[in-house]
Amino acid sequence: MKKIFIENYQIISSFAIFSLILILHMQFYKAIILLLEFIVILEVVKMIADFIEKRKLRLRFIIDVFIIFLIRDVIIKITEPSYKEHEILFLLFVVFVFFIFRILALIYSPSITKKR
Repeated sequence: MKKIFIENYQIISSFAIFSLILILHMQFYKAIILLLEFIVILEVVKMIADFIEKRKLRLRFIIDVFIIFLIRDVIIKITEPSYKEHEILFLLFVVFVFFIFRILALIYSPSITKKR
């Protein structure tokens, strides 16, 4: 029984969150926004813990926080009754630019270039 929970914890936790959304009669987009905010907080805490432990900031963590926060903003803008397409397109462009920065940060990471 314990093995089933360990192997399927993602499905079980997703089912629990979905059930909670249904029980609380929460609108789905609000639940998604809250989950994205939670992920932003997790990334910020991870970034701070890494800074305290290693005394340096990793660019990857900073970029991840911005990407998740911008995706959250896109979802908020899309669900507004009178959303403006140019604002959403601009946010999506910025997310795309941050994805490029993230890829470049991984390619030119000091820890990876030392191994090469």
